[in-house]
Amino acid sequence: MEIRMFFTLLMIGIAIPFAAFFAVRIKSKRNKLHLDLHSITPDELHNLLASRQEIALVDVRQPLDLLANSEIIPGAIRLAPREVLENPSLLPNDKDAVVYCTCPDDKTSRAVLRRAESLHFLRVKFLKGGLAGWKAKGYPVVPYEQSFHLDTRT
Repeated sequence: MEIRMFFTLLMIGIAIPFAAFFAVRIKSKRNKLHLDLHSITPDELHNLLASRQEIALVDVRQPLDLLANSEIIPGAIRLAPREVLENPSLLPNDKDAVVYCTCPDDKTSRAVLRRAESLHFLRVKFLKGGLAGWKAKGYPVVPYEQSFHLDTRT
């Protein structure tokens, strides 16, 4: 009886970590697939813009990032990330939109994407690599000359 109990506990002790490991892997793969479906590379975006396809390009960089690097992709509009997260209707729902930032792993762009998706905005993607990825490919940027304020709310 004690040996049977020992083996039962041993099997449970082995099965639970394996199940947890596979659950994490499945979720990770699902998230990666989702991000791949809702992202666009700098080359793909450049081709879309060159073909004159109507697309809303939205710079959602944090104000300090914009202050440090005041360049923008030509044709982009700038919306403060906090404003877009609070009011996703600032993004167009009637045409394709691409958001970009300069965060590691495109954190702000992905947050905007998730918020827009939660409100059924289905035509929003984020630019993989953000502004840095765009510039690394040698694609054009222009000076950002509009005034903006640093958001000091916590």
